[in-house]
Amino acid sequence: MKEKLTKYSILAFAGLAVLYPLWTRLQNLNFQLGPDYLLSIFPFLGLLAFSLLWLHSLAGAFEPWLRKHIQFDRFVHITASIILLCILAHPLLFLVSFGFNFNDIFFYYDAFYIWLAIIGWFLLITYDIGKALKKRDFFAKNWSNILIISNVGFILTFFHSLTLGSDLQSAPLRVIWIFYGITAILAIIYTYAVRPLLNKINSRK
Repeated sequence: MKEKLTKYSILAFAGLAVLYPLWTRLQNLNFQLGPDYLLSIFPFLGLLAFSLLWLHSLAGAFEPWLRKHIQFDRFVHITASIILLCILAHPLLFLVSFGFNFNDIFFYYDAFYIWLAIIGWFLLITYDIGKALKKRDFFAKNWSNILIISNVGFILTFFHSLTLGSDLQSAPLRVIWIFYGITAILAIIYTYAVRPLLNKINSRK
């Protein structure tokens, strides 16, 4: 009974973390078919991708505990596939809405944060490239580095979204997003710096 309660609590937490930002966006949406309808849709994909990436960062920190309660690898596989679809479709819909006119994009939005998004996107996609080629020696040997690179990309997208995300400029989502960003950074530092150091210290005892 306790095991099931823990499992369902984890799933409920994950569902709430993802669905609440989407629900908030939906509440503020005044959708109308027209030339700007893609600009109304593409933010959903960004919110979904970021929320799932946040869950990934926490899952990395709590992996040993989570493996006892959920099908961890299945969770990562399913959510990673959704994230890939979102990070491909999100910028694509944005570009289509501007007719692939980069001059207009840089005119309406701060160039620094656009470049931050572009760099972050390329760093994020290294995860999926590395995963697809993981059987090759180079990618297998450098898998940990690939994970770190993709997480740096995730952090860059946090600052991009916090500055340019139309739904993230006021409460409640801005407060939640800052919480997501800070806790994600702490979780990533723990997963890739603190925990390996602790494991090394413990192995010497």
